Parts: sequence; C-alpha cells; structure tokens
Amino acid sequence: MGLILNIDTATSNCSIALGLKGKEIAFSEAKEVMSHASKLTVLIQDLIKENKLKLSDLDAVAVSSGPGSYTGLRIGTSVAKGLCYALNIPLIAVSTLEALAYASHQLAPNEDHFCIPLLDARRMEVYTAVFDGTTKIEKDHAKIIDELSFKKYIDSNKKIIFSGNAQEKCKPVLTHPSFHYTSVVSSASHLIALSWKHFQNQKMEEMAYFTPFYLKPPNITTKKKNI
Repeated sequence: MGLILNIDTATSNCSIALGLKGKEIAFSEAKEVMSHASKLTVLIQDLIKENKLKLSDLDAVAVSSGPGSYTGLRIGTSVAKGLCYALNIPLIAVSTLEALAYASHQLAPNEDHFCIPLLDARRMEVYTAVFDGTTKIEKDHAKIIDELSFKKYIDSNKKIIFSGNAQEKCKPVLTHPSFHYTSVVSSASHLIALSWKHFQNQKMEEMAYFTPFYLKPPNITTKKKNI
C-alpha cells in the first residue's frame, strides 16, 4: 500500500504527516513549542482516527534522524521504534538536513543552485551541510557562522538557498546578494518524498542498533556545589 507515518521532532517543532506512496494525505503539528513528550503520541492517535485508519494500516514509520535537538530526537526515535516493534513494520530514518535541502530545492526545482540547511545550535553555531541541488557535496557538520562562511560557493555565481530554523540569526551576518532565505523549516511534510524513496529502495534501519545522528554531545550543565 505504501502508507508511511512521518515524524519530525528534530527541532522545537513537533509534527507528523501521513504519506501514501510519496504524497501527503494528512498533517498535524503541536502548536506549543517543545511539547514533543506530551503531544507526540496524542497527535498520532488523533491523526490516525481522523483519517479513519488504524495503526495496523501503516507500512512503515519514518523519523527525522538529526542532527538537531538532543531531547527532541530521542523522543521521536523512541516513539517511532515503539510503533515499529508493536506493529512489526520497518523503521526509516531521514536526515533532517537532507529533508530541508530537498524542500528548499522544490521551491525552484528547475534552477541551478546550492541548498544549504541551517539548524540552530549554540550561539552563532549551526548544523549544516551543502547540497548542489539535492546532491550532497559537503557532509553534515557543525559550523560557526561569520562573514566568510560559504564564500567559496558565492564565487560560483549560483544562487545559495538557505532553509532551517537558524536563518534569522544568520541574516545579519550572511548578507551577500547570492544568499536567499526561505520560509522552509523542519516539518514532517518534508520527510514524505524521501521516506517513500527509502521504502521503495528497502533502505530500512536495524531497530535494535539505530540511534539518532546527534552530531555533537548534548550541552549538559551541572549545578555547582556550595563550598
């Protein structure tokens, strides 16, 4: 059948989407920021019910696999794994950065451009990668943004299309006319085409061993002891 539940909790947004053979048939998101733990399972139950489906109708579950929020990724992965184990269906992982690049590329699919997703990290740091269209040419990495960031791509005279939730903090620094900002941020809708492609190619995850791609360890601070 090709019915896939797509889950994105990689950033402060929490959203889910049902895709049927790569086409969106339903979408839902939590309005409250960082409400993943309390809202995700409720969103899934409600969306399935509203569309007169059963969880047993699902052929796979796809999850945005990072990089992104450490807590968000853990919650999304845990729920996705739980569903896959219970329903005996495959787990599909979709790179958060690849999904953003794909979505921004779809804004002008016939143009020759670079797609650079920007996910918010600490201060002026972002998680990013570089895509020539939808082909990855620079792997996922953490980067401190300054005026010289992505300069070598400016020299190509192609448009550089940004996406992701770190765009606002980068705008005052990345001001070259080649840079173009979009409204594209992380969403389960952006996973649909890629998860269907993975499903068709049998690109599934080993559930027992799969973990999200955190890229960097969590920023955990400990309370100072009184001396």
